[in-house]
Amino acid sequence: MAMDAGELQNLIKEALPDAHVEIRDLAGDGDHYAAVVISESFRGKSRVQQHQLVYQALKGKMGDDLHALALQTSAPE
Repeated sequence: MAMDAGELQNLIKEALPDAHVEIRDLAGDGDHYAAVVISESFRGKSRVQQHQLVYQALKGKMGDDLHALALQTSAPE
């Protein structure tokens, strides 16, 4: 089952309200996305911890509704 880019963005923004989120559908199938997420919540956290916050925001949809997500995360400059 595919996931809409808007739904993906909404889930991330719900968990990280201050985040700037850019979503790109990599294959045109609604199943493979790239996301750039910039949030103050990431400051002082490792890249792994930042990615874990994003995956938590997806509420278990990773691997089910969403097959692949290439993430770029950072705190604002």
